[in-house]
Amino acid sequence: MTNNTNPKLIDILLVEDNKADSRLTREALKDSKIKNSLFVVEDGVEALNFLYKQGVHTDAPRPDLILLDLNLPKKDGREVLAEIKSDESLKRIPVVVITSSKAEEDILKSYNLHANCFITKPLNLNQFEVIVKSIEDFWLTIVKLPKE
Repeated sequence: MTNNTNPKLIDILLVEDNKADSRLTREALKDSKIKNSLFVVEDGVEALNFLYKQGVHTDAPRPDLILLDLNLPKKDGREVLAEIKSDESLKRIPVVVITSSKAEEDILKSYNLHANCFITKPLNLNQFEVIVKSIEDFWLTIVKLPKE
């Protein structure tokens, strides 16, 4: 699905309520080696509406990768992760938890809910960009993702 001979457009769903972090992620992915479309939703309810193609998201694509913050309004990121990973049609979508939390409890809970990876957001803006580029390099160029 993501190999260099097939320049498929990669759809990324960013679930992030912090506008500055959303903007940084968008900027970091803009000059990506892999063509991508970034879709941003700001709360857990909207994330699930996007994934289930409900409301204003009836034409939403199935994302190839989800970047998920934990501390979200309306529906917590942990609840969103649990729902994604318990749904047969969604559970194979890689979910990268990227959050400001450093709590061991959040790390354990995320992995117990089958997050594919847990990253703590750095405070330094340049380091944030490095992390987003690393996510891109790993998940979109190295990893072989399953087709739906």
